[in-house]
Amino acid sequence: MQIENKTQLREESNWLFRVSQQEKSPSHVLLLLHGWTGDENSMWTFTRNFPSDYAILAPRAPYSALAEKGGFSWREIKPGTWGAPTLDELHFAADSLVSLVDFWLASAKMASLTFDIVGFSQGGALAATIATLYPKRVEKVAVLSGFIPPGVDVLLQPDLLKKKRFFWAHGTKDEMISFERGRAGIELLQNAGAEVTLCQADIGHKVSKDCRRALDIFLNTDS
Repeated sequence: MQIENKTQLREESNWLFRVSQQEKSPSHVLLLLHGWTGDENSMWTFTRNFPSDYAILAPRAPYSALAEKGGFSWREIKPGTWGAPTLDELHFAADSLVSLVDFWLASAKMASLTFDIVGFSQGGALAATIATLYPKRVEKVAVLSGFIPPGVDVLLQPDLLKKKRFFWAHGTKDEMISFERGRAGIELLQNAGAEVTLCQADIGHKVSKDCRRALDIFLNTDS
């Protein structure tokens, strides 16, 4: 687990989160959402080449994951539902994270009301959920080895995400979230008007080096 050196652990607005510290004033917020059993330290390895004008917020999910695995979850774990968080189960986290962004924007006196999201696995599912519930608040969304949760698919109506930019990375050998499930999620986003860039690799439940580079390009490109 790699933690970016220039970060600070904060506890504000009912969240424990790690935030990047820039030499210049940031102009945009990026939410960095870990996967199941991860925490606020898990995702910083992705950020080395992210845009320098981001204020990156990496929150710890509010629920404990399975005791034997450790880490945290974006929804309360229910026996027999592993791998299938629903819109109802993720709604609280989605709403609360938007409130965290609003708190940070106000405290940092940032003019932008929109923000970007990068999420891995369960965090990717949450990223897609936030974009669906708050389409006017998000600009770019990266779903890494993720999926569209049940219930979110119903909300993805035509033009809801018109011209919203998504990046989707998925391994063709993903044993946890199948590549086919990922492709189905991409189709749902496209049907809702999103512009989706797919990066696939012949790997399992992780992000390849090529897809990491493609993610950097996606976040550093305005259009």
